Amino acid sequence: MRGHALFFAYLALHQARTGEALFPGDPAETALEHLDWATDAVAAVPMTESLFSGFPGVSWVTDHLAGRLFESASDESDSAADEALLVLLADPVKPREYDLINGLAGLGVCALEGLPRPTAAAVLERVVEKLAERSERTGEGIAWFSPPEVLPTFQLPAYPRGLYNLGASHGAAGVIALLGAACRAGVAAVTARRLLDGAVAWLLARREDPARGYLFPHFYHPDTASRRSRLAWCYGDLGIAATLLMAARAVGETAWEREASAIALHAAARTLETSEVRDPCLCHGAAGVGHLFHRMAVATGEPMLGAAARTWFQRTLEFRQPDVGVAGFRSWSSDMAGVSDWRDDPGLLEGAAGVGLALLAAISPVDPEWDRLLLAATPPGVSPLSKAATL
Repeated sequence: MRGHALFFAYLALHQARTGEALFPGDPAETALEHLDWATDAVAAVPMTESLFSGFPGVSWVTDHLAGRLFESASDESDSAADEALLVLLADPVKPREYDLINGLAGLGVCALEGLPRPTAAAVLERVVEKLAERSERTGEGIAWFSPPEVLPTFQLPAYPRGLYNLGASHGAAGVIALLGAACRAGVAAVTARRLLDGAVAWLLARREDPARGYLFPHFYHPDTASRRSRLAWCYGDLGIAATLLMAARAVGETAWEREASAIALHAAARTLETSEVRDPCLCHGAAGVGHLFHRMAVATGEPMLGAAARTWFQRTLEFRQPDVGVAGFRSWSSDMAGVSDWRDDPGLLEGAAGVGLALLAAISPVDPEWDRLLLAATPPGVSPLSKAATL
């Protein structure tokens, strides 16, 4: 429901900007209906603290659409979601995970969208404090470890002692973007910048030989050989490039921006056959790949990234089968046991709503700021590397 609310809201914004009607009804009214359903579900159904499947996601969408689709509430008003998160964060062991999807980084993203509300700032400050408490300082920088008890069962045979996750969705890359955003917002900025510098150093130290066809594996453990990574937002080079660029722009680090651009260009050279992209979704599919290349092409002015975006949007459309799935799209996804299959998914990360948002962003003059939810929205350029560019 929250993904649908975002999709129809951006259809409404596009229609208001261009006069082009892409939906037979009133997309703004439809968006508000879906948001109301999601809000009602928070009160009626027990939910987790996950950004993407729990109550913080509904709070994020509400804050994001306030002032865009409906009148914003007073900045001084307290949010019930903020208060619930502050209670959660007072627990010394919750949330168990540090990542964007299920853990601390996701709560930080929720808080960022609520700024400058004082309770939202308090949540973000506590998130940064907890990230500091759980961090590991190594000879190469700062990292966050995932012990065996937080891993899905299908990962345990390969990583029985746990792992370091490098990805945007569940690992260090997502934390890096969040810390950059906290620095830019001026919330817990001293601690956030210290963690950020160490985390970027540690992540870049994980770079592998380009001859292997990729630069960063999904996971790292010093006693386990790394495996080839796919091309996606959630894991691998492209998600790392996008989140590193976001952090670089947030704090004005041109060296990091050059690294992000080089990583993205390396990713753009990968072929469809070596990409391991099997479906059209936002998380690990063609629409997400196209969207990140699109955003980075606009941010950097690199024509190769724009060409890659067009290729991947074309591939997204090729996945569509009329009268199949949701709006012609199906998702190839895995359950918690690691079993993959084709599924009809209407949602944001792995379903049709995310595909629709990415395709709309490719043709609309409306800035797709919804991708702040993915920590992929590049702040306005503060670097001389930034150029105006379009697809």
